[in-house]
Amino acid sequence: MSKQSEALVLRTYPFHEADLLVTLLTRSEGKIRGVAKSAMRSKKRFGGALEPLTHVMAHWHDKEKQELSRLDSFDILSSPLVHEVGYPRLVAVGFVAEVIDQLLPEREPNDAVFRLTLSVIAHLTSNAIWMPLTYFDLWMVRLSGWLPDLTTCAVCGNPLNGGSAWFHPRAEGLLCARDKQLAGGEISPESRELAAGMFRAPVETFAGNPWPRAVAADLRKFLTQRIELHIEKKLVTAVMLDRL
Repeated sequence: MSKQSEALVLRTYPFHEADLLVTLLTRSEGKIRGVAKSAMRSKKRFGGALEPLTHVMAHWHDKEKQELSRLDSFDILSSPLVHEVGYPRLVAVGFVAEVIDQLLPEREPNDAVFRLTLSVIAHLTSNAIWMPLTYFDLWMVRLSGWLPDLTTCAVCGNPLNGGSAWFHPRAEGLLCARDKQLAGGEISPESRELAAGMFRAPVETFAGNPWPRAVAADLRKFLTQRIELHIEKKLVTAVMLDRL
């Protein structure tokens, strides 16, 4: 059956001789995997459309009882390569693609994640990766159902009252000073307030303001920990981001 849909390229892998195995987030059918025949030898059908987070109109063919689709061609709608591509931006793009690939099941459409990713990509520039990454992390954890209440202690239930809070891999949520555990991390009231603001406004609201790495670094660490806790593995690109 021939199909087409808007899609975002997530990852590619060598697959038999000149073929590539491609993971896509399609708007109509969610995450799919397919084979791009001879993609490493000929650029006619795919061109520069196989870079991570390239927004394409994908054309593919599904066969009954076959797990992998046959990818026929991609028409580029927008590409992250049209902007300056520095190493920090490449790592950030890879991080977004890896998180989506790890979190989303196959063949389950998720328009909220698709729209979130498009909006984040638009603000992911070489000089400004930390704001869109914070926004992406926060909403991905929330959309996945893994974000705890940021205003109360997960152990005693008391309000955090604008003070510092702590997190730990074995804790279901944030902890107050009395219930915090050793080897945990601290998250500031400013970062939690920022998170609340990000839930009320689109990503472009926060663009244009200075956003050095230190801003909400504790929030990003907490959110990455939540993701890794549920996928039960370390994100390769999260380690790379830490080294920037």
